[in-house]
Amino acid sequence: MPQTRLSFITTRPASTAAFSALEIEFEDDGLALAIVELDEDAGTDEISVYADTTDADAVENRIRSAVASIPVELELAREDLDDLDWVTMSLEGLKPVRSGRFLVHGSHDRGKRRIGDLAIEIEAGLAFGTGHHGTTAGCLQVIDEVVRRERPRNALDLGTGSAVLAIAIAKLSHIPVLATDIDPIAVRVAAENVRLNGASALIETAVATGFDASVFGRWGQFDLIVANILARPLMKLAPKMASHVLPGGSLILSGILDRQRDAVIAAYAGQRFRHVRTLHREGWVTIHLKR
Repeated sequence: MPQTRLSFITTRPASTAAFSALEIEFEDDGLALAIVELDEDAGTDEISVYADTTDADAVENRIRSAVASIPVELELAREDLDDLDWVTMSLEGLKPVRSGRFLVHGSHDRGKRRIGDLAIEIEAGLAFGTGHHGTTAGCLQVIDEVVRRERPRNALDLGTGSAVLAIAIAKLSHIPVLATDIDPIAVRVAAENVRLNGASALIETAVATGFDASVFGRWGQFDLIVANILARPLMKLAPKMASHVLPGGSLILSGILDRQRDAVIAAYAGQRFRHVRTLHREGWVTIHLKR
């Protein structure tokens, strides 16, 4: 279906606030968003939202409403993209992101890796999870802390997307990791990223809806489960999470808005999980729980 890119240019910190507001506004719609640095010295960014052309008017109204309280000069431009790969287009301009010891980057930024970096190369594609979203970056930070402290023997990345979190765990701890997703396209992209990062010996990718797949019978229980999906599915999965985490094991959960935090924690408290820490980032939270 033809796509339309709706974009505007503004300066930081307003651009950061506007992008976070749009992430929250469109979290349930599956629309791609991008923020691209135009001028580092001036702190100028371009923010884009990609929508079906038939929905562009409604999306423009929602953009205006979402950023109404933020001091931006909202001059929205439109660009019709026909049937181009709009996900790739929305991601290809992203700059490298650092979170903890991790550096998530594209192939064009390999030269920005430093000694000591745990570098993860993720190309633009049809699965999300580049490290630029607050939830992914939050997960990377908590993974760095939890893995170093607890030294898990195996891990699960549930709803893996691009496999960035599975790759992070494998590179940091050199343990076996299962990476699953409901979307076969995401799993194909995840497998490609795993190979690209030289982690195929440690990471197995598989299509699975929640825990309903035969692959879990072979893996048994996990010392660590990371799930960066959405709050409602996470709450529904709480009983099965409990049965797949070893006693004393950890959960790292994200894809959760600040206002959804207490409900998610309550769902897991009912399954005898203890809240350890909440990391707040860009309107989203990453929650560390222990069984």
